[in-house]
Amino acid sequence: MDQLARIVLDGIVFASYLFLVSAGLTFIYGVMRILNTAHGSIYGLGAYTAAWLLLRLWPGGSGSIPIWGSYLVLLLGALIVGLIIGPLMERLFIRRVVDRGEVIPLILTFALFLILDDVMKLIWGVDPLLADLPFSMLGAISLAGINYPVYPFLLTLVAVGAAFVMWFIINRTRFGKLVISVIADREVSGTLGINVPRIYTFAFTLGAILAALGGAFVAPMISVVPGISVEVIILSFAVTTIGGLGSVGGAAIGAALVGLLRSMAVQYVPELDLFVIYALMTLILLIKPRGLFGGVEARRI
Repeated sequence: MDQLARIVLDGIVFASYLFLVSAGLTFIYGVMRILNTAHGSIYGLGAYTAAWLLLRLWPGGSGSIPIWGSYLVLLLGALIVGLIIGPLMERLFIRRVVDRGEVIPLILTFALFLILDDVMKLIWGVDPLLADLPFSMLGAISLAGINYPVYPFLLTLVAVGAAFVMWFIINRTRFGKLVISVIADREVSGTLGINVPRIYTFAFTLGAILAALGGAFVAPMISVVPGISVEVIILSFAVTTIGGLGSVGGAAIGAALVGLLRSMAVQYVPELDLFVIYALMTLILLIKPRGLFGGVEARRI
């Protein structure tokens, strides 16, 4: 019973941070039809920025502002990265290739991924950043017979809140209706007077904020080191492939499946923790080549 509870809890936590990154990745694809490999670097920048700010404000676990403010610092770090890197990357690079098919943007974003990975090393070095104050200060609680840290539930709450905000923007605002229109047909939308480049900037920025949120709120749980961007972008591609590219709901289902399956593998066969994810992805693609919630796209000729 204890092991089952740990599998469920670990799976939910793992799915939460995967959803934050994957939701942004699949949303950008849904609107702009590009696979943004640099999304993993934005996650890494969010983690590094949040950890650096925490260590500057709380050196040795002490500082001049209240401890609860550390959670606001995590949010601030994510917003700084998302609101600066997102629009900057879209306007300087992505906008130039967004209408040139899927291969050119993929190559460009992969190049940006490699560049930003080295930029993080130049700024913060190669030594790990340990900013575990927000994690340790919440302590642990007893659930189903096991002691479990409280902080991971905050990460889950952030993921649920981000999902609600995305749903509200897309389904309950006028701007969301414009986004849906661009997703359906960008040429007709432009003809009707919709500012398509502005929608692209919004979509890319929102996706960047989600990735940075994932990195910022995971930072207190891990050692922030060079290379953290690589694993998360690979897993995010697996999640979005399972759920269906362009479907935020599919990203949520995919993240839940991957989280629970990997948690189960870690408990029973840890040497297969990554294998089971790609085995699941292969199985689903054999049955549904576009993923669980991927729709058929009209091809223009």
